[in-house]
Amino acid sequence: MNTESVSGAALAAALLNPASIALIGISDDASKTSGRPLQFLRRAGYGGRIYPVNPRRGTVQGERAWPDLASLPEVPEHVFILTPTDGVQAALEQCAAVGAKVATILASGYSEAGAEGAEREQALRALAKRSGVRLLGPSSLGVVNAETGLRLTANAAFAEPDLPSGRTFVASHSGSMIGALVSRGKARGVGFAGLVSVGSEADLSIGEICAATLDDPAIDGYLLFLESLRHGAELRAFAMEAAKRGKPVIAYKLGRSDAAAEMAATHTGALAGEDDIADAFLKDCGIARIGIFDALLEGLPLARRFALMHDAAKPRRVGVVTTTGGGAAMVVDQLGIRDVVVEPLSAQTLERLREQGVPASAGRVLDLTLAGTRYEVMKKSLDVMLDAPEFDLVVAVVGSSARHQPQLAVRPIIDSMGCGKPLAAMLVPDAPEALAALSAADVPCFRSPENCADVIASVFARRRPAMTATVQAPPASAGAAPRALSEAQAYAVLDKLKVPHGPFVTVPLAGPAPVLPFDFPVVAKVCSELIPHKTEVGGVVLSIDSPASLTQALAKLRSNLARHAPDVACDLALVQPMCAGLAEVLLGYRVDPDAGPIVLLAAGGVWAEVIRDRSVRLAPVGLEGAREMIGELKVLKTVSGLRGKACGDLEALAQAIVQLSQLALHPELGISEAEVNPLLVMPDGRGVIAVDALVLRS
Repeated sequence: MNTESVSGAALAAALLNPASIALIGISDDASKTSGRPLQFLRRAGYGGRIYPVNPRRGTVQGERAWPDLASLPEVPEHVFILTPTDGVQAALEQCAAVGAKVATILASGYSEAGAEGAEREQALRALAKRSGVRLLGPSSLGVVNAETGLRLTANAAFAEPDLPSGRTFVASHSGSMIGALVSRGKARGVGFAGLVSVGSEADLSIGEICAATLDDPAIDGYLLFLESLRHGAELRAFAMEAAKRGKPVIAYKLGRSDAAAEMAATHTGALAGEDDIADAFLKDCGIARIGIFDALLEGLPLARRFALMHDAAKPRRVGVVTTTGGGAAMVVDQLGIRDVVVEPLSAQTLERLREQGVPASAGRVLDLTLAGTRYEVMKKSLDVMLDAPEFDLVVAVVGSSARHQPQLAVRPIIDSMGCGKPLAAMLVPDAPEALAALSAADVPCFRSPENCADVIASVFARRRPAMTATVQAPPASAGAAPRALSEAQAYAVLDKLKVPHGPFVTVPLAGPAPVLPFDFPVVAKVCSELIPHKTEVGGVVLSIDSPASLTQALAKLRSNLARHAPDVACDLALVQPMCAGLAEVLLGYRVDPDAGPIVLLAAGGVWAEVIRDRSVRLAPVGLEGAREMIGELKVLKTVSGLRGKACGDLEALAQAIVQLSQLALHPELGISEAEVNPLLVMPDGRGVIAVDALVLRS
């Protein structure tokens, strides 16, 4: 038994280019799901050795069948387990006994099937870990390598002949989506370098599989279909390496809903929301998240032409030239919905166009009307616009001529591809011939304004992954929920991070009021790790203006505790000055179980739960990223100096975001969640002040 797991290039070889394959449980009926792989492999011309394994038959589909793996003349590199669920464990034990490198499991009925299924999956995982066999699945429909004829899959879509190969690698949680992409790709003339149905990721994850292929020169981009962010650390590591190599990654992720992540005590998880965290995760990993499935195949040609930016907040400007005003208006409208700037032509660009004899007038787009269906008019227009400094991308929108006379308006687009600046095309009619010609020339081209705008906005929204030190989750106490710190203890954590907070003292709840080191008015709050939400037990008294009022406030706190929390022992109150800022924000940190550490900035105080105004990033975040977060909050526009309004100290806020996010680099502190609400933004030059904090320690 080989107990050393394969990884990297060796994993990619065994997974996608094995020299030998065993099919355990292969059916004699090629029309059945468990009979398809042998038929597909033979039809595709796979050149490796195939060993059907079926202990109940001497032959399978006309070929010799073997009773078990031990009977084979060699150890198969890749084993496809096609048995029903109750036979999978025994089949995997065979793989372990002979030392197979990779085993793909077709069967379902594991973690998705409740507690009993989860136990079955854990048994598989434990056996794989002991033996070194790498698992793909369960619930995997298999893997495909079009170049080598490896169609090791039970997906019915691969019965189709003549599937084109290409330079794009696909990994999907859903096996059926692999088939959907293949059929749609064939219709567009788009092929793939490899496709993997990952299933439930009991062992091998999308991130690890894709990372193993990064050094393959035949792959220049990745498409991912994600149902979740399981194994987020591996996905993040892969994306960082892909960015280094200039290989773009595009993803379609399910779950654009308002469902909040489960949370222990803070607002941060609910305010961020499961999908917001996923969105921030993908963008911060440099992954373009497509929102329209049909656009998934259309994104890579554009993504290849745009390097990842450090400053994703800087608006990318799009210029539009068209032969049809209505078609261009649809593109402009869809881009506007997604906050993409469509830049009007500058006076200088208009003058250059007129010098070239191109009819041009001031406006949001260059509408050539029917004149644009002449090659020389469209070509001259593109030459000028692609040289104009006001555009980062030019989109050519072509009307009916794309279908009937593609050589007129489409040919100049293809001939303009070498001008350096990115160029894309959107065809208004159904024009398969023109679309095929554009795709063959690697021109980013779109069949609808929605697809066009979705891809452009998604590619622009990517951020260059921060090549930071390794981020680790805090150590969790086995079976124990995170423990809240008292507010005074929370301020001690903020001190370590250099996040400013207001002065405070702790005093005995029993009174009488002590002499304070600061002036009235003050606020008094119960101070106990057992009471994370003080307002729920009447544990806060505001606007205390004298020593006598403070004595009364302490008595009121004792009375409220006796009434609302009689079983909680609390001996201390925290007293601090009342203060106000120009704005209140919530600044939170949380270790998400899938995405890892995140930092959140949101409208604070009473607005935290009322308005959906927030920004999320992976932690830690740099100063430029923190400034981007501030720019995304609508509530902070009021203190940005607009129209003579007072300007808040937004640079101090950016520093506070950076400092709190550093918790991601200090797992030894054991902080799973930290939240300041409110954090007061003071006038410019006077900083920010935390006046309430909640910290959870694992």
